[in-house]
Amino acid sequence: MNTRGLIQVYTGDGRGKTTAALGLALRAAGQGMKVIIIQFIKGDRTCGEHLFAAQYHPFDIIQLNTGDSFAQTLKELRSTTKQSFALAEKTILGSGYDVVILDEIFVAVNKGLVNTDQILSLMSRKPESVELILTGRGAPKEIMEQADLVTEMVAIKHPFTKGITARRGMEY
Repeated sequence: MNTRGLIQVYTGDGRGKTTAALGLALRAAGQGMKVIIIQFIKGDRTCGEHLFAAQYHPFDIIQLNTGDSFAQTLKELRSTTKQSFALAEKTILGSGYDVVILDEIFVAVNKGLVNTDQILSLMSRKPESVELILTGRGAPKEIMEQADLVTEMVAIKHPFTKGITARRGMEY
């Protein structure tokens, strides 16, 4: 069995980046791997993945920001984003997790809350056994070049364009 951990990136304007990462988390947990998801810029904790994890405990899911990230100012987001990145670094470098997912990390980059060099440094120091998954719109080119797998979700058609808002169980 190959135990080398890779670096995966899920990016693009289409829907499904977090959903793909969650599917990978379930698959890994099903194989007995220890998985953690650290969420950066997200809404609140009533989304389906939090409710599922709280009920069934297949993996750890952490969102340090207790407010609605989408409604907060950059000043409000800065502190929890810094704490989330510090947690990600500590987790990747020595926590015993097999799979670490940094959900919406690229949104934090695009908002200027985390910089590309910080992520590249973390990627270069990742232990060989850890699988690292990075998600979010607008992945920087330098990160995609260093990753082992890059998937771009392309928006071809989306119900939001018809005024259909996020639905419980489907988008959150």
